[in-house]
Amino acid sequence: MSTEVLLGAGYAGLLVTGAFLLEWLSAHTHRRSLRFRTAGFTYDETQDHWECPEGQHLWPHEFDHERRLVRYRAKAHICNGCPRKAACTDSDRGREIVRPLDPWPHSEAGRFHRAISLLMVALAALILVVEAARHHEPPEAALLLGLIAVASLAARWLQRDLRAHPANFPTPAAAHGLVATGADGRRPHSRWSSQKRTEA
Repeated sequence: MSTEVLLGAGYAGLLVTGAFLLEWLSAHTHRRSLRFRTAGFTYDETQDHWECPEGQHLWPHEFDHERRLVRYRAKAHICNGCPRKAACTDSDRGREIVRPLDPWPHSEAGRFHRAISLLMVALAALILVVEAARHHEPPEAALLLGLIAVASLAARWLQRDLRAHPANFPTPAAAHGLVATGADGRRPHSRWSSQKRTEA
C-alpha cells in the first residue's frame, strides 16, 4: 500500500473526526453558556416561566424576532425589595433571563458550526475520491471505498440533522404573552408587558 494512500486516508479520517469533535464542542459550549446564565433558576415548561431562588416568577416579557430570543423578567418592585438583589442583578427594572427559542443547531451559531463540519466532511470525501481515482490496487481501493462510505454516512447525518432544524420557525402569537420586536429593536405597547398573568 502506497504512502500517498495512507497519508490521504489518515488526513481524511482526521477531518471527519475533527468535524464531529467540532460538533460536540459547539453543542457543549452552547449548553454550558445557557446553564451559566440561568444558574440557580428553575424553568417550568408547562407554565413557561422561570422561578428564582427566592421563589419569585419571571414571566415572558418580550420576543425578539430578529435574534429568536424570549426575554423573561421579574416584577421590578419585587426584585428591588429582595435581600439578594445585589448578588442577582443591578437593574432597577427586575431580573431578566434570556432564553433562545431554537434548539441546537437551529441557532445561528449552531448552524454556522454545522456548516463548517459539513465542509470538513466534504473535503475528506473529496480527498478520498481523488485517491481512489489514482490508485486501483485491491487493498488500497478497499480502504478508500470504506472511508468514502463512512464520510458519506457522516455527511448524510449532519445534513439531515441540519434540515430537521429549519432557519425560520413561525412567530409566536400574542396569546403566548410575547411581544415581537422589529429590526430596530423597538416593540409596540401591549397589555402583555404588564405581566399580569395568573396560573392556570
